Amino acid sequence: MSAPGTAPEIPRTTDEGAADERAPAGSRRAGRFWSVRRLPAVLVSAVVLGAAGILLYDVAAVRAHRPAMSWRRRLAHELATRPLDSGWVAGGAAAAVLAGLWLILLALTPGLRGLLPMRRDTPDVRAGLERRAAALILRDRAMEVAGVQSVRVDVGRRRVRARARSHFRDLAEVRADLDTVLADGLRQLGLARQPRLTLSVRRPVKR
Repeated sequence: MSAPGTAPEIPRTTDEGAADERAPAGSRRAGRFWSVRRLPAVLVSAVVLGAAGILLYDVAAVRAHRPAMSWRRRLAHELATRPLDSGWVAGGAAAAVLAGLWLILLALTPGLRGLLPMRRDTPDVRAGLERRAAALILRDRAMEVAGVQSVRVDVGRRRVRARARSHFRDLAEVRADLDTVLADGLRQLGLARQPRLTLSVRRPVKR
């Protein structure tokens, strides 16, 4: 055991926890929650609606024997005369490709990374737990261990990182207690996919 006031002692950090935990028999697979993507949908809808409305108005004006808008005449002239290796053409094409890739990425990825899906014991019920709430729950559980002065918990989809400072008791004993408490806390969260636990315990920094 290190005496108080000595240099911080950092024991070995291991990847333990509930990686091998399995969902109870009969529970259904719970996938990630998909984001509604309201802002991208509104932006794309506004751009498409505005462009279609302006173009439809201009086509109707031409059909009514009125001159086309100046921007459409200029655009047609630029498309007919500007070479393909022009910087404006290349820049516009690159911007269109990037915008398309961004929309495809939004369409194929769930989003809502801050929400962890929980086990589905009932087919018609889906539940999720925010990462910050899970981190707060695990932190409160860790603070109940004797000898723990402070704890920082970061919860991810695949890994939970806990960094604790202990101001008394042997570090190995504190770490063993924390390992047990946090592993039990992870099981009680009821997550669909149990993340692995990475735990480190050290002495407070001497001031």
